[in-house]
Amino acid sequence: MTRQPTLQTARLALRPFRTADAGQVQFLAGDRAVADTTLNIPHPYEDGIAEKWISNHRDWFERDEQAVFAVTLKSDGTLVGAVGLRIEREDDRAELGYWTGREYWERGYCTEAVRALLAFGFGELRLNRIYACHFSRNPASGRVMQKVGMTHEGRLRQHSKKWDAFEDVEVYGILKGE
Repeated sequence: MTRQPTLQTARLALRPFRTADAGQVQFLAGDRAVADTTLNIPHPYEDGIAEKWISNHRDWFERDEQAVFAVTLKSDGTLVGAVGLRIEREDDRAELGYWTGREYWERGYCTEAVRALLAFGFGELRLNRIYACHFSRNPASGRVMQKVGMTHEGRLRQHSKKWDAFEDVEVYGILKGE
C-alpha cells in the first residue's frame, strides 16, 4: 500500500495532511492545554514544526512506519485534530495517538475518528494489536479508549516525563478479534 486513503465517518473525513494545514496545526496543537495532555506536542509550538512534521507523513506511510490522518469536518473541511498509528510491523501492532483542538473537545470527534482508524488498522494494515497510552491525569483520553472497546491493561508509574514532571501513564489495548 503506497497511497494513503481518506477515511469517512458520519461527520468526519480523515485525510492525509497537506502542507497548507500547517498553520492550523500550529494554532490548534500550539494551545498549551492541548500540548499539556500529550507526550510529543511541544509548547511553545515554534514556526516550522508543523511543516516538518507534515513533510514526513508520506514517507512514513510508504515505508509502513506510520499512518497519520488529519481529522476534518465533512461539512466544511475544518481541521479539528489528528489521529495516527505508529506501526511496529515486526509484531503486527501499532501505537495509537490522537489530539483535537480545545474548541473541539467533548463533541465525540476523537471517538469517531479513532473508531475509523482502528477499522483501517485491523483491515487495511492487517494489524493484530493496537495499543494506546494516556497520562493518568487526562481521563478524557481514557474515555475515548474505553468507548472504542479498548481494554485497560495497566498503569506505568512515572513512566514519562513531560515538562520536567514525571507522569503516570495508563495503557489500553485492543486485539483484532475483539
